[in-house]
Amino acid sequence: MTMRRSVLLGAAALPLATPALAQSRPLRIIVPFPPGGAVDLLGRILAERLPPALGTGVVVENRGGAGGMIGADALAKGDKDGTMVGLLGVAILCAFPFMTNRLPFNPRTDFTPVTQITDGALLCVVNAESARRNGWTDFRSLVAWSKRFPDQVKMGSSGTGTTSHINIEAVNAASGAKILHVPYRGGGPAITDMLSGTIDMMFDVMPALMPHVASGRVLAFAVSSAQRLPLLPQVPGMADFADLGLAQHNVVTWNAIMAPGGTPAEHITRIHNAVKTISVVPEFMERLKPLGFGTVVSQTPAELTALVDRETPVWQRLVQVSGARLE
Repeated sequence: MTMRRSVLLGAAALPLATPALAQSRPLRIIVPFPPGGAVDLLGRILAERLPPALGTGVVVENRGGAGGMIGADALAKGDKDGTMVGLLGVAILCAFPFMTNRLPFNPRTDFTPVTQITDGALLCVVNAESARRNGWTDFRSLVAWSKRFPDQVKMGSSGTGTTSHINIEAVNAASGAKILHVPYRGGGPAITDMLSGTIDMMFDVMPALMPHVASGRVLAFAVSSAQRLPLLPQVPGMADFADLGLAQHNVVTWNAIMAPGGTPAEHITRIHNAVKTISVVPEFMERLKPLGFGTVVSQTPAELTALVDRETPVWQRLVQVSGARLE
């Protein structure tokens, strides 16, 4: 009788131990791109800084492919016990629904918002040797050359349907440029091919590109935002190319930390508070600044929901203008 009572008491105690057990397990950050790209770098900085504030270990899991769709789908179907979050960009949350009728998840219901974490413009960089060989001295001459030689300028991106893809198609549509989009499984492989000259350029988020700008292996020609950036005041914004039809072009991307839909509020609050704690540390912000990322943390998860609501029609219009599709 005593033994049976002990077993029953132990079984009854198990549900009470589950939240503590979940919190003791490492937090998994799903990065929906291969290692080496900008989002991967962001994930690794978070994994390095979050453990003391979170009280548990943090690991990065790369689930690359389909412009981030594979990783996002893994997050949507992932554990809802507070041990999994993902880094999802604006394209996944606000543009994907307008590029395909076969999206395997619903951005509105299959993810639980935690917080925005960064924002930043896309940077147009060109292989220095390609630029020298073809006489590309700036973005304007690159566009002019692409019109003379359609589809001969090859631009790599981290995948079909990404902000890079949408941006270049919108640039092509507005300016008459004929730049060929070449999708990769992530930013890392695209950068490797750009450095080797297999492709000519990228129009992508800045963190992974900045070291190669500094080395002189690639040249910075433009940013996707209308205005120039304080970090790169010498690099033109799209408003500088009004004569090319780009006066109204203004693409600013951002990343958010999301959890699987249905993750309990106490876990969301715990993770949100940990991110807020590290985000105000000057060292954390300084780690992101040279890479071209601004630190932007939502005051509440509801603030991130409101951001998605505001941005969705903006990206719907960009998808329509660009004609970008997820096959």
